[in-house]
Amino acid sequence: MQAQGATPNAPIMEVRNLIKHYPKVQAVNGVDFVVPQGICFGLLGPNGAGKTTTIEMMEGITKPTSGEILYKGEPIGARFRAEAGIQFQSTALQDFLTVRENLTYFSSLYPKHLPLEELVAICRLQDYLDRDANKLSGGQRQRMLLALALVNDPAVVFLDEPTTGLDPQARLNFWDLVNSIKARNKTILLTTHYMEEAYNLCDEIAIMDHGKIIAHGSPASLLAEHFQDVVIELPAKDFPEAAAIKIPHRVLDKVTQAVQINTADVNNTLSELMSHGASLAQLQVRPRTLEDLFIELTGKELRA
Repeated sequence: MQAQGATPNAPIMEVRNLIKHYPKVQAVNGVDFVVPQGICFGLLGPNGAGKTTTIEMMEGITKPTSGEILYKGEPIGARFRAEAGIQFQSTALQDFLTVRENLTYFSSLYPKHLPLEELVAICRLQDYLDRDANKLSGGQRQRMLLALALVNDPAVVFLDEPTTGLDPQARLNFWDLVNSIKARNKTILLTTHYMEEAYNLCDEIAIMDHGKIIAHGSPASLLAEHFQDVVIELPAKDFPEAAAIKIPHRVLDKVTQAVQINTADVNNTLSELMSHGASLAQLQVRPRTLEDLFIELTGKELRA
C-alpha cells in the first residue's frame, strides 16, 4: 500500500508527548507518534478518546497544553499552514456560489495554488462546475470539499470523516480519489468511523482511548499481533442447545440472534457443530477485522 516514490523513513509530522488539559478533563495524555511522508495515516478512537483533540492540535486549530508537534522537523507555523490542506467533516460555504466560483475563491487565498483544470480533473468535478454548491449530492459535495482542501497543492492533507453519510457507491468513489492523491506522494491523515475504510486506505493506524495511543502499526500487522483465530457466524436457529452447551460462543445481537464462535481450528469446530446437529447452510467463516480489533482493545463499537 505504500505510495510509489514515498520515502517511508522521512517523517513529515511528529507528535511528541502531546498533552491537552481542559478544566475538568485531560483529553490527551502524552501522545507520541510519527507520520512518514507519502502514506495514509489513520487516527481512530471512540467518542471521548482524544482523537479529535489530537487532530485539531496537529492542524494548528487547538493549542496544546504541552508537548511538540513538528512539521518537516520544525514547529508548525507559517510553512505548515501554507503546505497543509484540511477537509473538515462539515464546512460552511457561501450560498448560491457554483463549484467553479468556490474553487476560484479559495484558490485566491493562497499565493501558490493548483490550476483549476487540474483540481477539477483530480476530484472529477467536470460535470458539476456550474452547479450551485448547495444543490450537490452528498458525494459531489465531498468531492468539491476535497478539491478545496487541495487548492494550495498541499504536502499533507487532513481528512476528517470524509465519507460519513455517503452511500456505499459514493464512498467507494471517494476511496479511489484518496488513493489517487496518495499516489501523488501526498501524506494523508484520516479520521473515520468506518473500519473497512481504515483497512483499505491506511498504511498505518493509531488507535486512541482515554487520551493515549493503545495500538499503532499497519492494519495487517496489528491483526496478526492480536489474533490467531477466525470467526464463525451462523443464525441462532441453526445452533442447537447441545452445541451451545459445549462450544464457547456469543450472541451478536438480539434482533438477528446471530451466533459468533471464535476458533483457531475451523475444521474441528465445524465437526463439533455437525456432531451436535447444527445446520451449516447459512454458516459463514471470516477472518478477523479491524472492527474486531477495535472492540477487543476498547470494548466499544467505533460508531457508538
